[in-house]
Amino acid sequence: MHLQPVAAGLFGVTAAALLLTLGNLGVSAQTADPGEAKRAELGRELFYAPILSSDGQVSCATCHQQDKAFTDGRATSLGAFGRTGQRSAPSLVNVAARTRLFWHGGSPSLELQALGPLADPNEHDFRPEETVQTLEDSPYYAGRFREVFGAAPSLSGLTQALAAFERTIVSYDAPFDRYSAGDADAMGAAAVRGMDLFYGQAECFHCHTGRNFSDNRAHNNGFLLFNPDIGVAQLTDAEEDVGKFITPTLRNVGLTAPYMHAGQIGTLEEVIDHYDGGGQPNPNADGLIRPLGLSDRDRADLLAFLHALTDESISTNPAWGPPPAHKETK
Repeated sequence: MHLQPVAAGLFGVTAAALLLTLGNLGVSAQTADPGEAKRAELGRELFYAPILSSDGQVSCATCHQQDKAFTDGRATSLGAFGRTGQRSAPSLVNVAARTRLFWHGGSPSLELQALGPLADPNEHDFRPEETVQTLEDSPYYAGRFREVFGAAPSLSGLTQALAAFERTIVSYDAPFDRYSAGDADAMGAAAVRGMDLFYGQAECFHCHTGRNFSDNRAHNNGFLLFNPDIGVAQLTDAEEDVGKFITPTLRNVGLTAPYMHAGQIGTLEEVIDHYDGGGQPNPNADGLIRPLGLSDRDRADLLAFLHALTDESISTNPAWGPPPAHKETK
């Protein structure tokens, strides 16, 4: 992936120029930095700060809500002035492990990704210079940036802080994790049978693989015969990439409805029905998309396994919730 053309296409020339100063930061490259905790603390405050939007009403938490595993329960999210985009809000759980962010995979790092929603007119609707000016005009945030970065607010500092907070959102305590660690009682019989189907007849594991149940690669899952949203082809301009989107994680999938890149499917039962039916004859559909021949019991078992991937603590851990309120000082 060539960073500069992709960034220019997504965010415009100003943001692309900024990226050259940020560098191509690895998603988890800064976790060992002793300043990471301070950046994460500031990032948590900024994550919940609606001042970073043109109407003063939209924050990162508007579309990434903790009680929904950092999604928003909508097919497409609400941005500034009630505008909506084309795609659903992806979960931020274990996002540090992702190597291709956005549904089309157009960002290789959390720092770069943060610029997209801020500048998108259907999300925060803030030009980069407006974002920095707003933070400079806030005595509280201007002070916090000096505490953490030893400098005035900047777009680079903002993205570093947001990325640091997002890297703390980690979840590996689902029933599946405890079962895998040796607790035989962590999953019921139906979920165990569903796990066998997941890694067997249903072949879900080809795309939903690894500890986060995503191969970080783009696929066309045959959900639509024609794709009004061209997905990865938005970046590559390649016909064979039309309708391909990065495989989402299945972590906490019981909390992240609706499903697919634009929230077209409302329930996990319907998701299973789609894959069992073999999808639409889209010319770019992945070769693994074909009728699975699942029985009613198979579908129920797969559903039980998918629910066993939900870590209930993700929605209640206060470390990821709103920070204590602060007062601006003149």
